[in-house]
Amino acid sequence: MVDNRYATALVIGSVLSLLATVYLSVAVGTQHWYQYSCPPIRHEGSNASELREEFINGDFDEKAYSDTMFRLNGTLGLWWRCVRLPGQSHWFKEPDPKMETQCVSFTLPQQFSPKYKYPGNNNEEDLLRTYLWRCQFLLPLVSLALVFLSSLVGVCACLCRSFTPTLVVGVLHLLAGLCSLGTVCCFLAGVDLLHQYSSPPEGVEGSLGWSLYLALISFPLQMMAAALFLWAARSHRKNYTRMTAYRVA
Repeated sequence: MVDNRYATALVIGSVLSLLATVYLSVAVGTQHWYQYSCPPIRHEGSNASELREEFINGDFDEKAYSDTMFRLNGTLGLWWRCVRLPGQSHWFKEPDPKMETQCVSFTLPQQFSPKYKYPGNNNEEDLLRTYLWRCQFLLPLVSLALVFLSSLVGVCACLCRSFTPTLVVGVLHLLAGLCSLGTVCCFLAGVDLLHQYSSPPEGVEGSLGWSLYLALISFPLQMMAAALFLWAARSHRKNYTRMTAYRVA
């Protein structure tokens, strides 16, 4: 028999865990982690087409796509890089063309490609930036995997009618929260190092996007869920020990 307090803690912890998983999943799949805002510049049709072609079909070069994002209000995510370009008109030139977002995904080999101290000059590898980049896309996957594993442990605990695995669920959520926080820290550190070596032009401003805030919100949600699971497991164990000692006495 489970006390109502423990059952309430488990329900609230499960809801918090679900919210954190949804927020982190949306953050990983979207591109609005960091965004650039540049002054309004009129691009001729040929120039815009050239930039679009180079950004989408050009060789994978960090400096090339970074410069394009600086100039074209780009956004950067864990798996996506995007720019905003004037839409393609047919036979007439629109005075105020509609802006379209063009996105390109990072392939898995590109995610593991080394970073260099001076983007565009592939002579000296920057190990710090390389491992920060790899951690920023691996840690959220580890976090989601830990939450999925904890849900399996919770289902097994329900089937076995045992409260002991709740402690394992709490520890897994604690590790998942740390991975979520590590993702945000690695991303911010990597962007800051990139700007040190390849600073945006004058007038271009960078800001954090809503995808990063979603990932950041998932951290306290996972930590609160972990605290509730750990409290419920520990309190239930103490209560069970006292009841057992009372019965023996």
